[in-house]
Amino acid sequence: MIATRSAATAVLPATLVDLPFLPAGTTLPPLPYLLVVLVAGGGVAIAIRHSRPTVTAVHVLALTPWVVLGSALHVLYVVGALPGLLAPLGGSPTVYLTVGTLAGATWLAVGSAVDDGRVPVAVAAVGTCLVVPAVAAALGTGVSGSGASWSAVAVLASVPIAALVWWTLGRLEPGTAVTGGVGALAVYGHALDGVSTAIGVTQLGFGERSPLSRVILELGGVPSVPVLGEGWLFLLVKLAVASAVVSLFVPYVRDEPAEGLLLLGFVAAVGLGPAVHNLLLFTVTA
Repeated sequence: MIATRSAATAVLPATLVDLPFLPAGTTLPPLPYLLVVLVAGGGVAIAIRHSRPTVTAVHVLALTPWVVLGSALHVLYVVGALPGLLAPLGGSPTVYLTVGTLAGATWLAVGSAVDDGRVPVAVAAVGTCLVVPAVAAALGTGVSGSGASWSAVAVLASVPIAALVWWTLGRLEPGTAVTGGVGALAVYGHALDGVSTAIGVTQLGFGERSPLSRVILELGGVPSVPVLGEGWLFLLVKLAVASAVVSLFVPYVRDEPAEGLLLLGFVAAVGLGPAVHNLLLFTVTA
């Protein structure tokens, strides 16, 4: 995940800043907030496990707006635009647990009110209704023309790259078709994260928060290419890892489709969430 060019880590607890394996900016909310989030998240997880709702690829894809919501809220946190009462919930990784809890609770509530066939549409609709004002609030803090332009480039460039990787995966391992749209979203999410990160570092002067990713991006002797600079190597690593994970999930999804698709959806979110965060951050702060 990209960090702003002037990220202020001095305000974070030293015990978190000083741990080398954590991304810069990782922090925890005050204890009361943390307890509420953990208890609520655990309660929703137990309720979902107990109720065992129907899980298909469409149900998992319906959670996509919620992934975007988490990214948008974190950008609002980074630029200091979240209301004071909500601000502690916008840090990373707290924001993703918070949004995941809300999404799970919505899934449970909707599942008890409508038939299974309408659950994905309802879950996606609620998430979208929350995403729109969150993104609007972020854009309301200001829009950078160059940041918005490069964000658009990242989105468009990622489509053919992800399509080529997905097509190649299907040729090499026809079984990947069983992962459906969730597998394709995982590939696209990580492609978008790789492209946006490379563009942010190369074209906009942003820094990478994740230590491992930073090591790859700062390797010496890597030839530069147009647009992506030396960041093409980071993109290549992201695509290789995502492709390997999707392939490894094939038997899991085939044998245990509900669990397999949910976990693969998490893999997709790990790529798509940081990618959307990058794009929105570029747009409002570059």
